[in-house]
Amino acid sequence: MAEVETTLRGPQAYQLAREALEQMEASKVWPTPLNFEIWLHYLGDPKGPLGAEIERMLDAGEPFTEEVSETLAATYLPRARLNEEIRDAGYQLSEELKSVASAIAVAQKTQEAYGRTLQVAGEGLQQAEPPEVKRLVDTLSAATRKVQIDNARLEKRLEESTREVNLLREHLEQVRRDAMTDALTALANRKAFDEHLARACAEADETNAPLCMALLDIDHFKRFNDTWGHQTGDQVLRYVASVIARVSAHPRVGARYGGEEFAMLFPRETASIVEAALNAVREEVASRQLKRRSTNEDLGSVTISAGVAQRRRGEEPSAFLERADEALYASKRGGRNRVTNAENAAAKAA
Repeated sequence: MAEVETTLRGPQAYQLAREALEQMEASKVWPTPLNFEIWLHYLGDPKGPLGAEIERMLDAGEPFTEEVSETLAATYLPRARLNEEIRDAGYQLSEELKSVASAIAVAQKTQEAYGRTLQVAGEGLQQAEPPEVKRLVDTLSAATRKVQIDNARLEKRLEESTREVNLLREHLEQVRRDAMTDALTALANRKAFDEHLARACAEADETNAPLCMALLDIDHFKRFNDTWGHQTGDQVLRYVASVIARVSAHPRVGARYGGEEFAMLFPRETASIVEAALNAVREEVASRQLKRRSTNEDLGSVTISAGVAQRRRGEEPSAFLERADEALYASKRGGRNRVTNAENAAAKAA
């Protein structure tokens, strides 16, 4: 990978970029920024691990979806792996900084208490009459005043340090939130959803409360994208995401799971309640006549299909997700623009 980075900064970079675009077009791979980066690394090191995986996919005729591209980037591109490491390290550092801020606050209180104790002791000793005690009191009072001055300086530095630590911690938290958010739709991304799913499954096992998951997919999105272009396709994705966001108030979770697919979690809700909520989402999405922002052309409406599954006690997240996915595809096979319950889909399949 280091050799590829060197090539991309040398005279061969333009030739490599042209070749990447030509091969992407020949392989029917969309020239998104992420795909372009993957292809550059593939052609720069065709015999490397990434090259071997792409060759395998090409030979097998596997499609290069957005989800596949994200997986390839996370696995083989050094920067993508680094971003994950930075996100996790940032979380750990944020926790450490929280402890440091707490320790600084404790130290500040300790110094204040020490100064008050010396002051009280000095005032009490000044009431004594023997000259020796008076001299001792003067010495102690001078020491007390010096400590108080030093304490004031230390307190000021501690306050400044506390503010800096808190600002840094807030910045790290923002970076972590950004790393868990889909940039296009502002929903949670796949990484964040997978983490929510693992926690929700563990909580459901502890409380024996119901837990439902839904997968939603925009119908015929590729055809829409091919007809109107990716910018208009992004407009549709943001619209559908805005509807999902409105019904995803905590503890519900809404996420863009990849491409035109979305995912939702419904803790402590049964499948019948979730089906009603999903049908409301589906009806709202279909009810709006969309217009192309750049030209105000009428785009018509879009529809979504959804599948919902209620978790079985002790069910692994992967199996839970698979049942919701099977229900989604049952909706697709059934004519689209509908919601299918995984239990009903399984009964029909049997």
